[in-house]
Amino acid sequence: MTGSSDEHAKADQEGASRRHVVTSGLGLALLSALPALSASEAPAATPQTSSKTSPKPPGDSIMSSGFVTTKDGTQIYYKDWGPKTAQPVVFHHGWPLSADDWDNQMMFFLGQGFRVIAHDRRGHGRSTQTDTGNEMDTYAADVAALTDHLDLKNAVHVGHSTGGGEVIHYVARAKPGRVAKAVLIGAVPPIMVKSDKNPGGLPLEVFDGFRAAQVANRAQFFYDVAAGPFYGFNRPGAKVSEAVVQNWWRQGMMGGTKAHYDCIKAFSETDFTEDLKSVDVPVLLMHGEDDQIVPIADSALIGIKLLKKGTLKTYPGLPHGMCTTHPDVINPDLLAFIKA
Repeated sequence: MTGSSDEHAKADQEGASRRHVVTSGLGLALLSALPALSASEAPAATPQTSSKTSPKPPGDSIMSSGFVTTKDGTQIYYKDWGPKTAQPVVFHHGWPLSADDWDNQMMFFLGQGFRVIAHDRRGHGRSTQTDTGNEMDTYAADVAALTDHLDLKNAVHVGHSTGGGEVIHYVARAKPGRVAKAVLIGAVPPIMVKSDKNPGGLPLEVFDGFRAAQVANRAQFFYDVAAGPFYGFNRPGAKVSEAVVQNWWRQGMMGGTKAHYDCIKAFSETDFTEDLKSVDVPVLLMHGEDDQIVPIADSALIGIKLLKKGTLKTYPGLPHGMCTTHPDVINPDLLAFIKA
């Protein structure tokens, strides 16, 4: 060992100072200030897996990942696990995350005998960091390319947040026989931004603030979103999981900043009203009543009125990221809907 005890103490103090800078945050653009985070730590939720898996005939099981190349040359990364003959459940992640955000649900439904698939949206995760095509029409076309590539039939599509918009946009355009049901969790439809037609929406300035914060310091902005309103960790008495925050941050930083920047417009300004009206398969809307990212009053509570075969289930006190914070609540409800 080298160096005096005073030098070590100084280094420790400097390290603590650096950690404080990282964790203090700049604050979210849409909030004037974030409440202090709870000092308590809780372990990440245990995956709700089942030991009673369906029998898998020899040669029928898949446990793979790969890429599908779209018409414009973009490579879309995907995971594909489970029996090829089982009903597919396809998961669509939110901004700015990746297929990894569905780890808990993938394990749960794999354990229930389903075929489970999740992909990284273009510009996100391991997919090509595109500077074009980062809008809902192309997102839906990418999903169609994936489902054609895997020849998925009678699939259930589950989307969270931005992924919910992607799901309804795809399902409204899907080939006959491809889709059995859809689930929108904390999802952005019908439209987030405020306008004369949508007076209860969030002002455009909120999303301009998101863009400005991302350009100024994407790493800090992503940390603040995860450590604050996304999981409700900014609420008094919240049990904060730093591991969950870091995993959100990790996923976000894997993607391309241009694609993430463009996606803010896609999730906030796309009007999904006609998609909701046209879909003819059963759709479950699941929404946390304390969702600070996609307020329930201007999303699920309106969307349910537009669906032909819609069911709404709300969750008092649960946040936007409730699939991660409360999988023991969400997963059984998802399963019940799929099996109904």
